[in-house]
Amino acid sequence: GAEELQLLERLLGLPGGNKYGVQGERKVPVLQTSNGPGLTGLMTIAAHLVRQARKDQLLGSTAEEKAVVQQWLEYRVTRVNGGFSKEDSRTILKDLNMHLEDKVYLAGNIFTLADILMYYGLHHIMVDLTVQEKEKYLNVSRWFNHIQHYPGVRQHLSNVVFIKNRLYTNAH
Repeated sequence: GAEELQLLERLLGLPGGNKYGVQGERKVPVLQTSNGPGLTGLMTIAAHLVRQARKDQLLGSTAEEKAVVQQWLEYRVTRVNGGFSKEDSRTILKDLNMHLEDKVYLAGNIFTLADILMYYGLHHIMVDLTVQEKEKYLNVSRWFNHIQHYPGVRQHLSNVVFIKNRLYTNAH
């Protein structure tokens, strides 16, 4: 949570220096604000940072895009956050793989906050996948590789390698 928010701050070109804490056993991120109560929750704080950076297009332009971005941000918090089993991560990858079949980004043809936070949330899963597993989730792999090369997104996170060419061809 807090680390992702710091990555997002840098990506958005914000000065940083925000103080993040965590709340409860699920370690929900909290942003201490100088005036009034702190903001709670990854999505709330992330959307706040996006508005602060005046990059509202990352939240979607049309009502439909905004709803789709919101949907994937909710998915990110409810399904991808925290500890989950190998089985859970397979379900997540399957869901995403189907969704990304005919899309460049989670919200269709525009890069949004949903892509950024889903990338950060999935990074530790993708790092551990075998080449065969990456090929099984081809759409996710294509999307993930695209996002990790998007200017400013990856930062200090390790580059996940995807083999571009097949090791075996049908030609003998």
